[in-house]
Order: sequence, then structure tokens, then C-alpha cells
Amino acid sequence: MLSFTEENYIKALFHITYETEHNNEAGTNQLASYMCVKPATATDMLRKLKEKGLIDYEKYGKITLSEEGRVNALEILRKHRLWETFLFQKLDFSWDEVHEVAEQLEHIHSAKLIDKLDNFLGYPEFDPHGDAIPDSKGIIKPLSRKSLAEVEPGYTCKMVAVRDNTPAFLQYVSQLNLKLNTPIKVLSRQGYDGTIEILIDNQLNTVSQKFAENIMIV
Repeated sequence: MLSFTEENYIKALFHITYETEHNNEAGTNQLASYMCVKPATATDMLRKLKEKGLIDYEKYGKITLSEEGRVNALEILRKHRLWETFLFQKLDFSWDEVHEVAEQLEHIHSAKLIDKLDNFLGYPEFDPHGDAIPDSKGIIKPLSRKSLAEVEPGYTCKMVAVRDNTPAFLQYVSQLNLKLNTPIKVLSRQGYDGTIEILIDNQLNTVSQKFAENIMIV
């Protein structure tokens, strides 16, 4: 059984290597930055994870999840995203509140509980932020998405996920009346700083490039 900290590192590595960079590997500094720790602290944890056969790693080299590590990461993600969905759908938590609570609940080690939770929710494929939920066999739905920053002016798209799950960002998205599957029309983009004008429910909004990079659309 892994410690809470070890599980958090495994989950972070999966996010970096499979959901963000898509190159299946990460660097120590990159991981340390993601976990908000010093590189030396991350290096100590990497040694422990390697000893347990969860990662492939050589000092100063790239980090990759072993098959066992990937299986563990998917189990943790499944629990986290199912708990987020439960909190959002059944207990009326807002989407900017569920992440912190799910961070605690994801460490419960009961496969029976999670299977029953999955069944109770009707086997959802996506959590409240639009992230895919792995099924009981560890299969996660492949996604074909891009960011709002990549959309050319004149096109209409719809938001299907957010890349930034921090409360501040999610609250800002809500203030713009943006929800999953909300249509967005891109009106213009400034070449200087990437600022774009978008139309949401016939309401004109001006947003930054950073904001647009964190809104995932199809």
C-alpha cells in the first residue's frame, strides 16, 4: 500500500506525462514545480518510487511510469474523479470546491466502495471539469481537444473541459457564465498579446491568452 504522498506523486506523474505533455516522460524540476517542492525533495521521493517498481528513473534523467505505476495512477485518478462527480452531482458542491475534498477522499482504499460509487453515479465518463474518468479496468477515453487560444476568429466552438482546476480560475469561468458544453464564438484576437473577444450567450467578453489556453474546446 502506498502512502498519501507517494500516491500524489504517482498521480502528478501521470498528469504530466500522459495528460499534459503527451511524451510519456517528465523531468525532476518539472515534477518538483508541479508538486510545489524543492527538486531535492522530489528526488528523494523518486528513489522510493523506483525501489517500489513504480517508475523508471536514473539520476538527472527523465522519469517514466512503469506499467505498475501507470495502473496505480489510473486507480487514483478514477477515485478522485468519481468523488468529484459525486460531490458535484449529489451533494451540490460547486465545481471549484470538489477538487480539494476529492484530494482527501481519493486515498480511501476500498475497491468495493469505488465500484459501488461508479455504479451509483451511472458509470460517468467525465468529471465536473470535463476530465475523462478511467473505468474499472483502467481504460481511459482518448480525447481530441484543443484550447480556445487555437481557435481562429469567426468560428464557434464549445467548452468541454478546463485545464486549470484552481478555485480562482473556476470561479472566473463561472462569472462569465461558462459551463461545460457552452457555445463560444471567437470574434477577434489581438496579435500583440493574444487577447481575444468572445461571445457567450450573446454577451461580449474580452479574455486573456492565458485564460484561453486553459479552456478546452471542440
